[in-house]
Amino acid sequence: MSAENSLQTDCQITVNGNPLDFNGPPHSNALDFLRNQGLVGSKEGCAEGECGACAILVARTDGDGSRWTSVNACLVPAAALDGQEVITSEGLGPVENLHPVQEEMAERGGSQCGYCTPGFICSMAAEYYRPERSAQGTAEPGHECGPNGFDLHALSGNLCRCTGYRPIRDAAYALGEPAADDPLAARQSNSAPAPVATDLYTADTPTGELGRFRRPASLSEALQILADEPQSTVVAGSTDWGVEVNIKGARARSVVAIDRLEELRQIRGEDDFLEFGASLTLSEVERHLAGRVPLLGQLFGQFASRLIRNSATIGGNLGTGSPIGDTPPALLALEAQLVLTSVQGQRVVELAQYFTGYRQTVRSAGELITAIRIPLPLATHTSFQKISKRRFDDISSVAVGYALTVVDGVISTARIGLGGVAATPLRAVATEAMLEGKAWNITTIREAAAVMAEEGTPMDDHRASAKYRKAMLASSLERFYAQQLAVQAPMKEAK
Repeated sequence: MSAENSLQTDCQITVNGNPLDFNGPPHSNALDFLRNQGLVGSKEGCAEGECGACAILVARTDGDGSRWTSVNACLVPAAALDGQEVITSEGLGPVENLHPVQEEMAERGGSQCGYCTPGFICSMAAEYYRPERSAQGTAEPGHECGPNGFDLHALSGNLCRCTGYRPIRDAAYALGEPAADDPLAARQSNSAPAPVATDLYTADTPTGELGRFRRPASLSEALQILADEPQSTVVAGSTDWGVEVNIKGARARSVVAIDRLEELRQIRGEDDFLEFGASLTLSEVERHLAGRVPLLGQLFGQFASRLIRNSATIGGNLGTGSPIGDTPPALLALEAQLVLTSVQGQRVVELAQYFTGYRQTVRSAGELITAIRIPLPLATHTSFQKISKRRFDDISSVAVGYALTVVDGVISTARIGLGGVAATPLRAVATEAMLEGKAWNITTIREAAAVMAEEGTPMDDHRASAKYRKAMLASSLERFYAQQLAVQAPMKEAK
């Protein structure tokens, strides 16, 4: 579809097997669209992707087949679902023939007031159909996994306002394997719908101004739009932009969706680096890497919730330029590079040189982050530490990524990424210099911890005080050392 002459006025979304037309304003989210269709199971609780009351299932590509993926309907633009297949809680099973997830929740008292229950059921259904789920368990380290392989962290983005978590967990752990004739399980053996080139051009009802939502058919088309209209808002998972729309009433005259561009969804490995496309979701990167980059493996489980990771992209997390994003500290420690692309061509930028000020970067108008590169080989000692008020689904007060290489008891290289302690994510360069060439022992660590406490320019805000942040930086390095000793001890015994 040509971006220049298209004036598409509606989209078509398959919901619970039925094709439905959407012709509302481009900023309308999927939740409002579904509720306007009478599908009121999904609720709005927080409007920022934190409670999960709005969860729905979307068929997403997974190799040669598809995967039922839970997402926050309150954040996803309805137009972004053009051509896609969606299942709501109503579509899982009718009252007279309940879906196994619905049945277990009912029998075990998992529904309290019922407001959040449809969202829980959709998240549980996504985990129920997860191909890797088995009785052997496949949860991430630190996650609780039931005897049926159900990773309870799949529900980390869902809140029960009645605190009825025990019966919900019991229902999750009682689920067996999908039946042989389960149509939703069988659906996963077929490919998800191909991306549809979308160009929705309608008026925003409150203002009467025309708005436009486009999903280009190719990267080259997207880059040309950005060259012609540099003020366009670029979205992928919409986990950040969706909050701006819902909470702050943000509107954009032009929105360009890049989440389904095939050129931005590749993973390739070379001898000296690993590269993954900027529009892959965090969940997709997590599955593709399968623990190959341990530092990122630790990050994924602490990044928001599964619902958010199913939509959010690393490219988007870096693109906002936020000083409290979780991926920059880890990627800084890994000495990551960004591939920036425009109609003028492509350039590679060190992530350490990317951030220039509060939510400011070297990325120019018309440029996209198209890929992230991680140099190889990886450091021998890595860790990601996130200090926040909640263990999961929270914003960092301080985040630290560590990547040290130790050879014969001496620290040969040290890279430390920090978030939440300055106007930008940054490297702890003074601490790195203090560590390199020194013995890998507690004396060195304690000396470096004093330097670490002075890195950045911590400030007081509603998440933490500057004094607290300084204390966390110092203790973080000692904790890292203790963690590494605990990891290395079993390896030495095995030898």
